[in-house]
Amino acid sequence: MDNQLLINSPDGSFHAYIARPASQPAPAVVVLQELFGVNADVRATCDELASQGFIAVAPDLFWRQEPGVDLDVRSEADWQHGLRLYSGYDRDAGVRDVAQTIRAAANLPESTGKVALQGYCLGALMAFITAARHEVSAAVAYHGGDTEKYLGEVGGLRAPLLMHLGEEDEFISKPAQAQIKAALSRKPNATVYSYPGQRHAFSRHNGTHYNATAAVLANGRTREFLNQHLR
Repeated sequence: MDNQLLINSPDGSFHAYIARPASQPAPAVVVLQELFGVNADVRATCDELASQGFIAVAPDLFWRQEPGVDLDVRSEADWQHGLRLYSGYDRDAGVRDVAQTIRAAANLPESTGKVALQGYCLGALMAFITAARHEVSAAVAYHGGDTEKYLGEVGGLRAPLLMHLGEEDEFISKPAQAQIKAALSRKPNATVYSYPGQRHAFSRHNGTHYNATAAVLANGRTREFLNQHLR
């Protein structure tokens, strides 16, 4: 299918959703999922990026556990399913998968070779860790849970990083947010934006805590950041 990309890695092959812009060649953005898999929200995000002139590639991060996960953010059963996958997810293996996806996106015939990461929750954490361990043109992280546990890797971060945090995020405590901001304040290429009153996943399509004003502001900042570092 035109919207499916097969990515080969030393550990096996996995699929990614791909959305292509009308004008090519183009830079690429690797979109990294939440615990719901490559679902309707992730695909919509990819389609939006394609409409902005980027190749968008969303790899199946859960392929080692359960390929093809596509969960509904409004379903309690799906939420519990995603939490089980999240708790069993091998983050180090996941970094290798993301790095392999970066290489695949850079080598697409329609790609300029520049690739950014854009992740949400689990995907935001993976964007942060991958950018600290591998070469990438830029990275965007929306409400990355557990980021504070990996701040020892900040020294490896060379790519420009943009991070969005909701100040009332129920999964990223205020002390954790303070640790993240303090660690990244020492990196001149890192920018952290806080959104007062916003909870987890405030920018997610159809999310319980979606806030249009904050989402438009965050997404506008992301678009400007990507254009600055990928064009």
